[in-house]
Amino acid sequence: MTIAEPTARRQSERSSRARTRFGMWLERPLASFHLIVTIATLLTALGLVMVLSASSVESYTEAGSAYSQFMQQAMFAVLGAVLFYVALRIPIRVIRALSLPGFVVSVVVLAAVLIPGIGVEVYGARRWIDVAGVTIQPSEIVKVTLIVWGAHLLASRGPSRRGLWDIIVPLVPAGLFVCLLIVLQPNLSTTIAIGIILVALLWFGGLSLRVFLSIAISGIAAASVLAVSAGYRSARVQAFFNGGADAQGSGYQARQAKYSLADGGLFGRGLGQSRAKWDYLPNAHNDFIFAIIGEELGFMGCLLVIGLFALFVYTGLRIASRSVDPFLRLLCASATVWITAQAFINIGYVVGVLPVTGLQLPLVSAGGSSLAITLLMFGVMANAARHEPDAIIALTEGRGGRVSRLLKLPVPQPYRAPAAPRKPGPKPGPGGAARPRQQQPGHPRVPGVGIARAGQAQRPRTATPAVRNSGPIRGGSGSVGSSSEGRRPLPPTWGAPPRRTGTQR
Repeated sequence: MTIAEPTARRQSERSSRARTRFGMWLERPLASFHLIVTIATLLTALGLVMVLSASSVESYTEAGSAYSQFMQQAMFAVLGAVLFYVALRIPIRVIRALSLPGFVVSVVVLAAVLIPGIGVEVYGARRWIDVAGVTIQPSEIVKVTLIVWGAHLLASRGPSRRGLWDIIVPLVPAGLFVCLLIVLQPNLSTTIAIGIILVALLWFGGLSLRVFLSIAISGIAAASVLAVSAGYRSARVQAFFNGGADAQGSGYQARQAKYSLADGGLFGRGLGQSRAKWDYLPNAHNDFIFAIIGEELGFMGCLLVIGLFALFVYTGLRIASRSVDPFLRLLCASATVWITAQAFINIGYVVGVLPVTGLQLPLVSAGGSSLAITLLMFGVMANAARHEPDAIIALTEGRGGRVSRLLKLPVPQPYRAPAAPRKPGPKPGPGGAARPRQQQPGHPRVPGVGIARAGQAQRPRTATPAVRNSGPIRGGSGSVGSSSEGRRPLPPTWGAPPRRTGTQR
């Protein structure tokens, strides 16, 4: 035996014990809740640090302070934390009751953006509303309201109402109307996000594979047409397929992002030491913040961000699979697909495997409306995690942990499935008495027995013969109690409940 063999064995034992401890921790009733809170906290904290680093030069140039954009992002982070806490405390029934009014109000506000004098136009796009000096993007609010209302709508459909028409209407027409309003701003990136949400709701809502593929292909074709319809979007697509054609124009951002990632190496240049943020990479704090992460924190920092989103995928689908409420299953699964798809589309165009779309990196990129609304959705998912059956039992027994005690969260109520609709009884006769049900031909009804099959003789109900038993049933010789005849009790007749003849051993 060599010296390396005991060392390798000890390392293997340590890793197996670590895996066992982590697996045991995942089996805890509130593991999903703690995971979703931890992911939201880490991504938000990382985003604030990177926004401060990436926007310091531009903020100092425009406002004379390196902290101007960071302070605005921090303000929306505080607002998002408040929304997160509110979403944790709201009962699920209240969320479902407010889903339709919230969606209608968000669509009205989204339409108001297109009215001159109400919507704020920046870089040729009218996407924001100015409220007391703070710009709000209503299209970010519509993402959450569409998910909540769509999940409520599909969950309200019973198993008997899962046809094609019941799933599509009115969800798809409403989603297409929202996409039309966003295209008119214009805003292709948010239109893609709304399309992803709509497709996720339809898939998890039980749409057949053939119809789902038809809708998905139609959506991809429509997005492709929109991508080449406008001049700046067409230039981005051409720059993606031929990056060297216009290196100083439409392909400049993508090229500079790759340079930033290459400059970071494995461990990065150090926090705050980016060169690209010195006006070499436009929108470094927003659309291309992942490039700054790669430059300052290196490949390991990028791997940390990807790992957090991968852990979010696991946590979101875990909450969806463990929930017994159909509404929470649809909501958590669709929200997981939306946030994850948006994150990996952003990472994809930064590293150069997708055309530049402008979708932000959730919780990390600068953008107050996106940060606050995404934290609100994380709060709803954390609320759903507390409604897992094991979590409800633990919270009811007072085993909520430090986080629940610190936040003083209410004990969630278990899900109760809606009662099946009762069949209408017989209509009253002319004198007010109930009209007796008519017997179908060949199906006579005998009280206490049931309906016989057509053409089959009705078997009368007989009583079960009494069997004396002087003791418990024994095995072996087939004796019953102390009877010398060795007879077993007769089987119960059809239609009568079986009787126990003693205590079995």
